[in-house]
Amino acid sequence: MGTPTTTWGVGDYPAMARLLMPAAEAVVAAAGVRPDDRVLDLATGTGNAAVLAAQSGARTIGVDLEPTLLALARRRAADAGLTADWRVGDVIRLPVPDDSADVVLSVFGVMYASDHDAAARELSRVVAPSGRVALAAWTPGDFLPAMGQVLAAYLPPPPAGSVPPSRWGDRDSVGRLLEAAGLRVTSAVPQRLHLSFADGDAATSLLIDTAGHIVAERNRLVAQGRWQAMRADLRSFVDDRGVTDGDHFRLELEYLMVTATPATTAAA
Repeated sequence: MGTPTTTWGVGDYPAMARLLMPAAEAVVAAAGVRPDDRVLDLATGTGNAAVLAAQSGARTIGVDLEPTLLALARRRAADAGLTADWRVGDVIRLPVPDDSADVVLSVFGVMYASDHDAAARELSRVVAPSGRVALAAWTPGDFLPAMGQVLAAYLPPPPAGSVPPSRWGDRDSVGRLLEAAGLRVTSAVPQRLHLSFADGDAATSLLIDTAGHIVAERNRLVAQGRWQAMRADLRSFVDDRGVTDGDHFRLELEYLMVTATPATTAAA
């Protein structure tokens, strides 16, 4: 499948992508994808939203930085008898022309852009004047952003001047971000995603194994004698945030579902 070029290709991210599929379904439904729509799925990963769009008969392009994930998306679409175009690219410099998408989607993807303002401008550039945008982003302080704070003591710091990805999951912040790029938010609705596990230990293992930025630091943390401490801190966090439901252990994750249109269209 090739060698990963980013930490997104390290570890078992596809296992997490499978758990996130309900959010992709919600985003595609919110966008109202129709047959023959030109759909662009940004930071597509293993292709959750892109595959759903292709299943709807849309002409779909999936873009991602990580070639190994795109290879999985390409195989997944082929196995399902679907046609889609998979392109390696960055959300701050998309490899597509202006006004080339009737629908732009991103499910927990564009929020991780290295430059949020540039990514928002790219959304605006590629969406057609009558097009629509639908995004999902984790809300500030909820499970995954808070998990990042727990792990901060063990992982390399973010680049200087970087902005938290959950900026895209805050109604006011994302509204200002998109408005500055020429897009108007038409709805911003919190949604919840429920992940079920056998127990807290299984949940902790999956969170570690599917996070490439954690897996990439394993050798260093083991050598420093800190790997087990990191795991124990994460397990404690998981236990605090989790819900025991009969024979299952559940994590509840909140995200913001955002839809937007070009501002000139919204004002018309």
